[in-house]
Amino acid sequence: MGGGMEVNKNRWIEAWNAGRENLEFNFRWTRRNLAIVGIFGVAVPILIYKGIVNEFHMQDEDAGRPLRKFL
Repeated sequence: MGGGMEVNKNRWIEAWNAGRENLEFNFRWTRRNLAIVGIFGVAVPILIYKGIVNEFHMQDEDAGRPLRKFL
C-alpha cells in the first residue's frame, strides 16, 4: 500500500545526526568549554538571582516593610 516511497537521505543531515548521537564519546573539556559552563552555568544564574532579590528588597523598602530573607 505504501510502496515506492523511498526516502532520499541528505548526507549533511545524516552526518549531523551521527555527531549528535556520539556527542558524549567525542566531547573534551577545554578552556573554552569551562568558560562557557562558568558563565552560563554559574554566573548568569547568580546574577539573575541577585537581580530578583534586589527587586524584592526595593519593593519592601518602598512599602516600609523589613527586608525579606532569601536562602
